[in-house]
Amino acid sequence: MSDNYNHNDNERSIKLLGISGSPRKKATDYVVNEALRFAEEKYSVETDYFSASGKTLKFCIHCDYCVRKKEGCIHKDDMVGLYEKMIRADAWIIGTPVYQGTISGQTKVMMDRCRAIVARDPKVFLNKVGMAVADGGDRVGGQEPALQTILNFYIISEIIPVAGGSFGANLGGTFWSRDKGAEGVSEDKEGLRSLYRSMDKLISTAKIMKGIQ
Repeated sequence: MSDNYNHNDNERSIKLLGISGSPRKKATDYVVNEALRFAEEKYSVETDYFSASGKTLKFCIHCDYCVRKKEGCIHKDDMVGLYEKMIRADAWIIGTPVYQGTISGQTKVMMDRCRAIVARDPKVFLNKVGMAVADGGDRVGGQEPALQTILNFYIISEIIPVAGGSFGANLGGTFWSRDKGAEGVSEDKEGLRSLYRSMDKLISTAKIMKGIQ
């Protein structure tokens, strides 16, 4: 998946951004890209992708530069390019590996740093739609707390949070990698089912918000 939208710009199509908050290109990278592939094939959406792997992402130092200046963040790192993708997208997928029962540090940094562009424009993310995906080496190792953290971020940012609904995808996509990386999550049929159900809800909600039949 490239770092730019893969179709010609079309104001009537859904622009979908996938974000991997893993420092590695393994399980989380696989599930986020699988979500983008599914959406491309089923809904013909425009997709874009950002991976934290190999990126410079400085943590928020609460200096309030963004609040005082309203010119973005004092840090000029790889978040600058991600901001552009976030603003352009109609819908987001944020994926994270489970670290110590919750999201990865990289995922937390990306969410924290969104304060800078919200300070510049408080409605910058208003009525975008977002879903969450989490993968862990254990079947029950913190996936749901990780999903809840991402969904809380959406609510705070005025992004509409969605998931796949009752009976198997309550909070989003949940995967068990068995510590086998992409191979492990690709074999998790229940995880894939939760992902696809959540994706259906994400795209249908994004279409409603954008007025697409």
